Amino acid sequence: MRKTSYAATFVAVLAILIINILSSRLPDWLIAKYDIANTHITVRYGLMQRCESSTISIPGPSKGRLEYADYECRQFPLRVQDKCEKENRLFCALWTSAQYFTELGNGFAGMGLVALVIGVSTHSRRRRVWRAVAGLVILHAVFQLVTFILVTELYRKDRFPGFEHAKPGVGYVLNAVSWVSGFAVGAGVIITGVAADRGQKWAAGNRANTPVQGSRRRLYKPVQNYGSNA
Repeated sequence: MRKTSYAATFVAVLAILIINILSSRLPDWLIAKYDIANTHITVRYGLMQRCESSTISIPGPSKGRLEYADYECRQFPLRVQDKCEKENRLFCALWTSAQYFTELGNGFAGMGLVALVIGVSTHSRRRRVWRAVAGLVILHAVFQLVTFILVTELYRKDRFPGFEHAKPGVGYVLNAVSWVSGFAVGAGVIITGVAADRGQKWAAGNRANTPVQGSRRRLYKPVQNYGSNA
């Protein structure tokens, strides 16, 4: 593969990794809003945090209104507060698994970046490292997809009481973008790598028409013997 192809892949994988790190840290995968009397409550659920904001609005003097706002975040889910030892045991186990899967995916993306940096250091490595890069990027996408499926199923089936009025947020969308992009980048690396191995100029560059072979052939030139007339 060309160096430019590896450079483009590095930028794409780095962008995917950044997007997924932001997604996993944002506390707004699911957002639920409630209006109770004069109080407006917004609860945001992330893979690792639950944040609640509340605004109380009451009539004030001179036909005005007085407002009091509060914002608080905590780890999510918690054993006691979220009843992980009783009726929400399955939910807590699956939600925590989603956290682990997204972290594993981040790890594979990081390994892909390292493979790219090491692989382009020599000519021989550049011709073969694309296989490892494609595998690592696709593994990253697979783990992010598993996270997406788990969260979607828990949300769709209202496995947690707070999800009844919830809607997907930015973190949820960013996760979808990360695994879709991961599969696209992985497929692009495979297509380009195979084309380069076959010697196609657009993928191999100056090495066009010199396909990679598993073994080298030895060429023997026939030696012509000249007899002497004795």
